[in-house]
Amino acid sequence: MNTKRFQAIDRSNVERHPFWDRLRPDLREAIRVVSLVLPFRTNEYVVEELIDWDRVPDDPMYQLTFSQRGMLDPTDYAHVRELLRAKAPNEQIRAAADAIRRSLNPHPAGQMTDNVARLDGRPLPGMQHKYDETVLFFPSQGQTCHAYCTFCFRWAQFVGMADLKMASRETAELVRYLQRHPEVSDVLITGGDPMIMRANVLAGYIEPLLESKLESLHTIRIGTKSVGYWPQRFVTDPDADEVLRLFERVVASGRQLALMAHYNHPVELSTPIAREALRRIRATGAVVRMQSPLVRHINDDAQAWADLWRTGANLGAIPYYMFVERDTGARSYFEVPLVEAWEIFRDAYRQVSGLARTVRGPSMSAHPGKVRVVGVSTVNGRRVFVLEYLQARDPEMVGRPFFAKFDSHATWFDQLEPAFPSDRALFHPAEAAEVEPLRVFG
Repeated sequence: MNTKRFQAIDRSNVERHPFWDRLRPDLREAIRVVSLVLPFRTNEYVVEELIDWDRVPDDPMYQLTFSQRGMLDPTDYAHVRELLRAKAPNEQIRAAADAIRRSLNPHPAGQMTDNVARLDGRPLPGMQHKYDETVLFFPSQGQTCHAYCTFCFRWAQFVGMADLKMASRETAELVRYLQRHPEVSDVLITGGDPMIMRANVLAGYIEPLLESKLESLHTIRIGTKSVGYWPQRFVTDPDADEVLRLFERVVASGRQLALMAHYNHPVELSTPIAREALRRIRATGAVVRMQSPLVRHINDDAQAWADLWRTGANLGAIPYYMFVERDTGARSYFEVPLVEAWEIFRDAYRQVSGLARTVRGPSMSAHPGKVRVVGVSTVNGRRVFVLEYLQARDPEMVGRPFFAKFDSHATWFDQLEPAFPSDRALFHPAEAAEVEPLRVFG
């Protein structure tokens, strides 16, 4: 069992590690250049246990954690590279990087505008409330990760631009907000990664929720990638047992504790310590749900998804979501056309048993809500995408099938067009007085 202590590998020390000399010059350059703009961080466990260095740069875990040249527009890449070669002042490089970052849609789908929770008309930093049932809470001490995913849609949390970061230390304000909003049944503690925090710090955020006797609060969720990037957090870290006792206290309170576990590739479940972490978490009474986006170069393969869902289900982790890569950051390098995403989902789905068919997708977390690509069909002689909202700002939209014109190149919701006039209400709900009634297929 791997008992080593956590050691981060980032821009400051990556060139001192033994694997650096194994990398081609162009791969080294990509890390130096891209990591000036988009966050880069990995760790010894990922490097030693999960990456197959004989397959680099094509190895999926290398693609998942190491900066790639294609993550930046060629013009932007060349500009930053020339500044680096010219040994430009740090302030000049930082200004260039910030300008590129702001062009990458750092907070899609209304995260910093329409999703912000408000109390007595005052915005609450570090809290989001998009859907009636669920509030997101970003604890300030959990806004980093054991390693950064190259595709991460929350990359803006990690680049040091204060106006782009969401964080809060105010659990008391979260409790007050929940008291005012009895429609909320779930709190999702997210980041970053809350499991980067020490057990006593995490408890400082969770225990006020347990002590406040919030009758409407039924589920506490924790969004985490630690299960894949640092499973030692639940097994051999000095406070691993203390973390598990905290989980037990949540369950003993009568609430469900759900770990929303980000597994992007089946190799993350292949090591003994990863499986032991999952076993120990489940032994507390917590539920583990698996989710991931489908991303080019990493898991754009039906067999990888079938293996991931099958293995997860066998180990007691419930397959939950296949997401579509969001319209932010390095999307052009990682995105997959919607029709291809649907084909991969379908091919993987039909390979697994019913126990793994709890998964939903491919789903786009767009501004109006979570839009699932149900499939491709022909309606009134037109080839169309069949869509539905799995979740929506307007609950009346949930579960109503609607249609988009088929587009083999489309990768996101805003690239689709209504197939019929009656579909416009579900594409542009703010412009419609009411949602069109359900159609009958036939």
